[in-house]
Amino acid sequence: MSKEFMLPELGENIESADVLHVLVKKGDVVAVDQSVIEIETDKATIEVPSSIAGVIKDVYCKDGDKVKVGQVVFSIEADSSAAVIAEEELSPVQNAEVVTETVAVAAAKTEEVSTTVGVSSILEMTLPELGENIATADILKVLVKVGDKIKNDDVVLEIETDKATIEVPSVISGIVTEVFVKEGQKATVGQVVLKAAANAVKPLVSAPAAKPIPQQPVVAKTEPVQDAPKANLPASARFTPNDFQPGILANPAPAAPSVRRIARELGIDINNVKGSGEHGRISMDDVKAYVKSLNLEARASGGFSGGVKAEPLPDFTKFGNVERKAMSNIRSKTAEHLSYCWATIPHVTQFDKADITELENFRKAFTGVDGNPVKLTVTAILIKVIAAALKKFPQFNSSVDMDGKSIIYKDYFNVGIAVDTERGLIVPVIKNADKKSLTEISAELGVISEKARARKISPDDLQGGCFTISNLGGIGGTYFTPIVNSPEVAILGVSRGGYEQVYQYGGFTPRLMLPLSLSYDHRVIDGADGIRFLRWIVENLEQPLKMSIEG
Repeated sequence: MSKEFMLPELGENIESADVLHVLVKKGDVVAVDQSVIEIETDKATIEVPSSIAGVIKDVYCKDGDKVKVGQVVFSIEADSSAAVIAEEELSPVQNAEVVTETVAVAAAKTEEVSTTVGVSSILEMTLPELGENIATADILKVLVKVGDKIKNDDVVLEIETDKATIEVPSVISGIVTEVFVKEGQKATVGQVVLKAAANAVKPLVSAPAAKPIPQQPVVAKTEPVQDAPKANLPASARFTPNDFQPGILANPAPAAPSVRRIARELGIDINNVKGSGEHGRISMDDVKAYVKSLNLEARASGGFSGGVKAEPLPDFTKFGNVERKAMSNIRSKTAEHLSYCWATIPHVTQFDKADITELENFRKAFTGVDGNPVKLTVTAILIKVIAAALKKFPQFNSSVDMDGKSIIYKDYFNVGIAVDTERGLIVPVIKNADKKSLTEISAELGVISEKARARKISPDDLQGGCFTISNLGGIGGTYFTPIVNSPEVAILGVSRGGYEQVYQYGGFTPRLMLPLSLSYDHRVIDGADGIRFLRWIVENLEQPLKMSIEG
């Protein structure tokens, strides 16, 4: 039995990915969990494992392609004992157009006359693509239930995106066997929303296919348009009252009703769209291109720069040779995200130094627990200290909801670590750091950092952070002003430690001092709270035995 392998969900707000390497070819035998494609999202490089075992039948992507979540990338002849292969029933081919004073409906249906053996085939319907940058939608109404009979173009869902309310037509025919969504839920593009049992057939003896028989055009004269029979029209060609508003039939834009309907749902005046078809006919792609141009204009007038219009770049070639290189997905997303963070968060940065002389002695003497050796790093210690600090200062473990005029306090303690890779900056997350020992954190930190650099990181590894640490101590520097990683409200920058003469106990002694830079969101954290938080971290770093880190 042939099965399709689709690009799985890759994390919140991730709709597509670039194909770096296709690791299999037609005819290859693959097993479940075998890596079949290496992709790059705007957050990480990931190897995607197969969820199906069998022989590769067809490959629908190649190196350098961009694929979307839910898109079919392979078809696989799966391991199965079934000997019957179902053939898909051909769908009716129908078309309808609006013409001045005439409504012409041309319908054609191709059928295959066969002696057949009936088999039961389960078909899946997924939430279709809803437009550029739209990854999810709210389910307003589910219009079918288990046991209902549906056919192509029957409306089965009513959904709401951040752009419009849309009726979703079925793309399969049969008896509904399962419904996976309900009203009030949020569904993702590519997610299976229902299954139906279809009467598939395996042809044994086939006769030539019948030729399409066009219907006679229906001419609307003095009769009301709504009296024209709708039963023979596909859902995409059914008229709505807006199609017959004054002036539309007098000088109609050349577009099918389905294209008009989408334009209305998106709030677009169809008459403003330039058609690329014959005689200026407007297609769905033309509507999408028009909407995209409006979005680009809106971004140019504000975008991620906090409402400041971007200035055009000069012609650099007048001054010498230049080379233009496209940003990687990770670099592009980092640029957009940090621009947003800088433009929307009122930053404050405070600085301090921690005397880590005793901590460094403790770190070098630390050999692990129960005979298990472990390399202890300052970053691992900081993760444990930060987790404890977030418990004591809950406003640092929150997010700001300006639309709802509220602050969201979190009761979990996940610490992100900024990792420098050759393709850009990514932030893997140590989950539940408060519940892990220093040994466990050290081991996990080593594994997740190596995965990040080797492009093996998973979307789950990059989600759920409460606070971020950016440690540049291995490179150098004294202080810097890190940008808060929204929707978090604070970030700790760590620079290179160095020995300084410190006056204590009546004289100067060399002490190892660690520079710390704390940036925070002034909407939820006041200056006094910021320095209390930073001082608490410093004092605990200066007393490693008091911290009881391993507990």
